[in-house]
Amino acid sequence: LFICFQPHLPEYDRQHLHLDCPQALALCHYLDTQREQLSLVDKTVLEIGAGTGLMSVVAALLGASVTATDLPEVLGNLRANVMRNTRERCRCTPQVAALSWGHDLESTFPASVSRYDYVLAADVVYHHYFLDELLVTMKHFCKPGTTLIWANKVRFETDLTFTESFKKAFHTSLLAEDGEMKIFMATCRE
Repeated sequence: LFICFQPHLPEYDRQHLHLDCPQALALCHYLDTQREQLSLVDKTVLEIGAGTGLMSVVAALLGASVTATDLPEVLGNLRANVMRNTRERCRCTPQVAALSWGHDLESTFPASVSRYDYVLAADVVYHHYFLDELLVTMKHFCKPGTTLIWANKVRFETDLTFTESFKKAFHTSLLAEDGEMKIFMATCRE
């Protein structure tokens, strides 16, 4: 898959701009090169913490029905990027929705109807105060039949602490590793 991602960044300031995101690039590469083992064709995919939307674009181009989520204040930029890079190139038009980790999950994404084959996340764990909410959100969406794929680079002690909590919350396996960058696959513990 050749993709020329053209990000549009008017809403991002230096604090939130993460164009150099090796985790998202690594996960996109993994999804592209492992298509036979991990086909996204006709699958439902939710990306949490989508940022500029790169993974959502790639998943849509690989045939998935995608919902890209992030905080309300970045949705305009996310929507512009996803639409600009997928228009007339995908089977399904990707959706963009607000998602604040750990808040109003059942009312905004009811578990009875919000079922996804895959939940994708990259570069969502770093030195911040919302890691408990992130884990709650991952658990909310990772139900039986859902596979969560998370790419992370260890930078802080909080990364290690979260990784241990993640491994306790889910059945996990390591899909790929490159130095401190790891891609995990997880399913729910029943």
